[in-house]
Amino acid sequence: MIDFLLVDDDAIFCQVLTRALERRGLSVHSAHDLEQALALARARQPRNAVVDLKLADQSGLQVISALKTLLPDIRIVMLTGYSSIATAVEAVKLGAVNYLCKPASTEEILAALALSAGNPAIEVPEQPPSVERLEWEHIQKVLHDCEGNISATARALGMHRRTLQRKLQKKPVKQ
Repeated sequence: MIDFLLVDDDAIFCQVLTRALERRGLSVHSAHDLEQALALARARQPRNAVVDLKLADQSGLQVISALKTLLPDIRIVMLTGYSSIATAVEAVKLGAVNYLCKPASTEEILAALALSAGNPAIEVPEQPPSVERLEWEHIQKVLHDCEGNISATARALGMHRRTLQRKLQKKPVKQ
């Protein structure tokens, strides 16, 4: 039985995190899409998984759902460079135990997997999110509601598809 399953389409990231986890004595296998992840999960029965939100042409949310169906006791952390409130909520609803923004250290990932309950002492921000951040969050929510369809999302937002694509190519606005 393996300890970790990494699901990320970035091969370099998988190699780096695999080495860091193996140095801690853990056994790690990586997959780059949903099909590979499910094949490894069936064969190896991992206890933990780290899943990227944005895979090449798939969503890490689909991976979470499929892994939890296959292995109900698996502990999953969603890791992403495209964080939004909508995807964080969905990831947790689908069974992730935590949601981290990239870059995250190996220690942060291990700590997130180890948490068994929420933290009521977490700091509440003093400032509300910026208008730009709220726009990013809204776009992500509508995109999720439209099941990742860019054209449908653009129509729902009342904007041109190319404008939406440009906004989505930018890094998320800091909170």
